[in-house]
Amino acid sequence: MVLKAVCVLRGAGETTGTVYFEQEGDADAVKVTGEIKGLTPGEHGFHVHAFGDNTNGCISAGPHFNPHNKNHAGPNDKERHVGDLGNVTAGADNVAKIDITDKIISLTGPYSIIGRTMVIHEKADDLGRGGNEESLKTGNAGGRLACGVIGITQ
Repeated sequence: MVLKAVCVLRGAGETTGTVYFEQEGDADAVKVTGEIKGLTPGEHGFHVHAFGDNTNGCISAGPHFNPHNKNHAGPNDKERHVGDLGNVTAGADNVAKIDITDKIISLTGPYSIIGRTMVIHEKADDLGRGGNEESLKTGNAGGRLACGVIGITQ
């Protein structure tokens, strides 16, 4: 059985996007695809945040999804937040195409990302290598440009 989820990103500015998630049954990898428009060219932090709450804008989503209380890091690091998906890169057309496969996030079980918030950030994520306390929490990725709650789809 293939599980699918979707997240529609909206922000206060022009940043919008749709992100799709797909996982084969209890397989250990989730395929993340989609595109985000209205970004400045370059890298932008891309994370799953703890709460599916956008009542006060993207700030209501809380911190990165981190059920194991780890330091922030990159998506390929052994020790990382569950929600650390690294960066997406926008081209000169201000669009970031997403094509990520991640083995830590899941659409099932106790650490499911369903009902949590996906956030696209203003700046590049330094993947926890910035040498300061904020880097180990957020990757110094800056403000939250757009966000949306991850929901189940067919």
